[in-house]
Amino acid sequence: MDYRTGVISSLAEVGEAAWDALLAAQEPGRAPNPFLSYAFLHALHESGSACAETGWQPQFLVLWDGESLAAAMPLYVKSHSYGEYVFDWAWADAYHRNGIEYYPKLLSAIPFTPVCGPRLLARDAQARQALLAFLLEQQQAAGMSSTHILFPPEEHAALLQDAGFMLRSGVQFHWLNQDYPDFEAFLATLEHKKRKNIRAERRKVGEAGVTLRQLRGSEIGEADWRFFHRCYANTYAEHRSSPYLNLDFFLRIGQGMPQNILLVLAERAGRPIAASLVIHTPDTLYGRYWGALEHVPCLHFETAYYQPLEFCIANGIAVFEGGAQGEHKMARGFLPQKTWSAHWLAHPAFADAIERFLARESGGIDTYLDELNERNPFK
Repeated sequence: MDYRTGVISSLAEVGEAAWDALLAAQEPGRAPNPFLSYAFLHALHESGSACAETGWQPQFLVLWDGESLAAAMPLYVKSHSYGEYVFDWAWADAYHRNGIEYYPKLLSAIPFTPVCGPRLLARDAQARQALLAFLLEQQQAAGMSSTHILFPPEEHAALLQDAGFMLRSGVQFHWLNQDYPDFEAFLATLEHKKRKNIRAERRKVGEAGVTLRQLRGSEIGEADWRFFHRCYANTYAEHRSSPYLNLDFFLRIGQGMPQNILLVLAERAGRPIAASLVIHTPDTLYGRYWGALEHVPCLHFETAYYQPLEFCIANGIAVFEGGAQGEHKMARGFLPQKTWSAHWLAHPAFADAIERFLARESGGIDTYLDELNERNPFK
């Protein structure tokens, strides 16, 4: 088909209705990925959290069939590798040591969000192939060092590999709901020691005088958002780092996608001391952000794991994606899952060297997965 192609710097050029309609067509029978929604992405850009000034210049690819949006791809020009969770700092260093520029590069990902989801958004297979062809044209014409597509679904990774991209694998930890009637039924499936440890952790929080409240998006007021952002920023400060997301971003998603938001507040003596924020659909819950103003042993596990697990069980949510890294999640019932990224490098010698590196790394990832699966936390 004769699609009209374009590159846009703001989702406002497409509009919320057209963008979200395309997103809804990606996985029939499943709720759309909330991190790809207009509300989430536009909030990142309009709040100044992910924009050209912070090293995330939007350059989204779009294909139109007449007045209908047929395909699109979230794409950024990156001047660094922060906020990606697929680490290529060593590649950038190798370029630098050889006097070759690695930045800027092209990146398709959700900023600061290591969540799997479609990156080649299309209404059908034909439009997806046309979008992929447009991407290949753009990366050749842009004159940048490389293109990186992070956390695509496996079927999109296969398409990218067929188009000349190199695949890289990684590991995340996900909890799978086995239709548990309650939290105790879930605990009963774990090994005795792990079950005992979880109960002890939850007991410590209660003995510290902490109570928990779960607030759905529509119940979260501005004061709650301001408190949560204090907790979030404090966590970064304790690690001597700067937070990626500002208060304006959180206020925007609170208004734009309340149906996808759960805020867990921890309180003691009538005042809040910690909070965690998770994003969810009817199918999947995604652990995202946590922070505290006071230290209470095991409070992180209660607010960021056990409360969301109870929410999943109560609402029949099938999967809890725990985010990047964290073998400690296995002791709490999470299991390892393979993730993917796809990479194209313009420099032939570096492309060859990285292809050989990825082949070795892939074998190591497979061995690591085997070792993790041998430590299955269930009976």
